[in-house]
Amino acid sequence: MKSIIGRKIGMTSVFTEDGTTYPVTVVEILPNVVLQKKTKEKDGYEALQVGYEDKKESRANKCELGIAKKANTTPKYVIREIEGDEIYPNHEVGQSIDCSIFQVGDMVDVTAKSKGHGYTGTIKRYHGHIGPKGHGSGYHRQIGSLATNGRCNNRVHAGKKMSGHWRPQTTTILDLPIVKVDPSMNCVLIRGSVPGPKLAVLKIRTAVKRTCKPFPVAPIVDYTTETIADIERKNAEALAKMEVKKEKAGQKKQTTNKKVR
Repeated sequence: MKSIIGRKIGMTSVFTEDGTTYPVTVVEILPNVVLQKKTKEKDGYEALQVGYEDKKESRANKCELGIAKKANTTPKYVIREIEGDEIYPNHEVGQSIDCSIFQVGDMVDVTAKSKGHGYTGTIKRYHGHIGPKGHGSGYHRQIGSLATNGRCNNRVHAGKKMSGHWRPQTTTILDLPIVKVDPSMNCVLIRGSVPGPKLAVLKIRTAVKRTCKPFPVAPIVDYTTETIADIERKNAEALAKMEVKKEKAGQKKQTTNKKVR
C-alpha cells in the first residue's frame, strides 16, 4: 500500500482522444519530506511522519524547529503520518516522497475533512420529512414532539436529533481512479469528487477494499504540446479572418444604402 499528502485545488474536466469527458479533481502534491520514522520497537507500529509545505523559521516553535533540524529540512505547515509497506522500507528521514509513486489507472481512497454546514435545522441535518404543506396545518419543518415516557420525562435525553451545528467530519471516498500523474507540475488528476473545500489537505492511499472493477483510463489529450509560436499563429489567423468578415459586411452595407437612395 502507498499513501501521500496533498492539497485540493479544485475541479475541472479533461477530454480523452476518443472524445470522452472525465470530471476530475486537481490535487497538488508537493514533495512530502520524511521527518520521523515510527518503528515497532519504539512506538509499537510502523509509519512515516511527513511534512508538507515549507514554513518560515520565524513562524515555527522550538519543537517544530528541532524536528526539522533532525531531518535536515525546513519546518512544515502540515505534519501527518502515512502508512504503506511499499514506501516505509524505501524512505529514510530527510528523504522526500513525490506523486510519481502512483501511476495512471491506480485506484485510490481519498480522506479529508468534509465541508461544514454551520447551524442547520433538523430536517436538513438529519434528512427528515416535512409536515403537510397546507396553510392551516401549522407544522412544516418543526422538530416534532420532545415528550418522554417514564421517570425521566423532566428533561430531553442526550442524543435527541435536534437542530444544531452540522460540523465537518473526516470522510473517506473509496475507489477513485487516477487519470493523470504529472511529477513536473506536482499534481495528480483524480476522476470524481473528493471531500473538503478548496485548498483542503488530503490523504491519498491505495484502495483497500476495491469494491468496484478497475477503471480503464483512456489517453488524455495533452494541450501543453503546443508552443507559444503555434498559439500566436492561430490567434493571428483568427484575427485575420475576423477582419475579412468585417470588410465584407461593410461593403454589403454600402451597396444596400446606394440601392435605397
